[in-house]
Amino acid sequence: MRLRDRFRLLAGALAGLLLATPALADPQRLPTPQTPVLRAMPAINPPAQSPSSLASAAKPLAPALWLVKDDDTTIYLFGTIHALRPGVPWFGGKVEQAFAESGTLVTEIADVGSLDVAQTLMGNALLPEGKSLRAMMSEADRAAFDAALAKAAIPAVALDRFKPWYAAVVLSTLPLLRAGFKLEEGVEIQLAARAKATGKEQAALETAAYQLGLFDALPQANQLAYLRQVVANLDTVTTQVDTLVGEWGQGDADGLAQAMNSEEVDAGLTEALLTRRNKAWAEWIDTRLDQPGTVFVAVGAGHLAGPGSVQEQLSARGLASTRLQ
Repeated sequence: MRLRDRFRLLAGALAGLLLATPALADPQRLPTPQTPVLRAMPAINPPAQSPSSLASAAKPLAPALWLVKDDDTTIYLFGTIHALRPGVPWFGGKVEQAFAESGTLVTEIADVGSLDVAQTLMGNALLPEGKSLRAMMSEADRAAFDAALAKAAIPAVALDRFKPWYAAVVLSTLPLLRAGFKLEEGVEIQLAARAKATGKEQAALETAAYQLGLFDALPQANQLAYLRQVVANLDTVTTQVDTLVGEWGQGDADGLAQAMNSEEVDAGLTEALLTRRNKAWAEWIDTRLDQPGTVFVAVGAGHLAGPGSVQEQLSARGLASTRLQ
């Protein structure tokens, strides 16, 4: 699995769980894709200072925004970044206007960063009793892994009780944390705070358990390959993410898709973690058009770019999406 494919997985499947605390379940099979069911979201306190209030300190960004509508229903599609550095001025222009017009905010999952999400994450991440991550590795992989842990000032056995995919997430997240990326600065949490402040309904397309089950169902060999790639490219993680954030902020959906797909990726993983879910979300959007109102759908930017995107799935259903920004 390539480094850019690694980021696709984090951006697409982990969603807001990117920087969550380690969280008890043991799904052994890939969850069956299904039409999303809206789930009520608890309130989140609004931010003390919004990104738009910091616009004077940085040039305002213009992330991509799309529109799907019929005679009595308007659905905005906005691609998100789940963790950002403080002060990124992304909320403004047509995004702010579309959000203000919307009565409902729909995101991938609810309760990002909550204790329940953390517990779900931990349950999926733990190996069965008596199993060891380092024992699964070849001698060469173990040596490289131990060296990466030492460089990150993590004890050699700190991740030994966890599955390879989770160890990879931890290792690839640490450089982002140290570079100043924060979950609370991510787009979903900021939007949820504004939704609460303005009395909007909030809902989610999936559950944390479903998303984590996608990762947990990956074959061990794929997980170990994923971890191997993260270890090999650890020094460039922040640079790669900065590049993707830059393309997102410029509204360069084609550039974002190219960066994510410029190297060979695992077709099976792409189908399981992105394409199937995009199809399900397109079906939900199609169904939602039967109900009047205005909805702001905010999902990972990787779902709205490149082959198999939500827009492509909508087109296959005879529905047009219009680029607004």
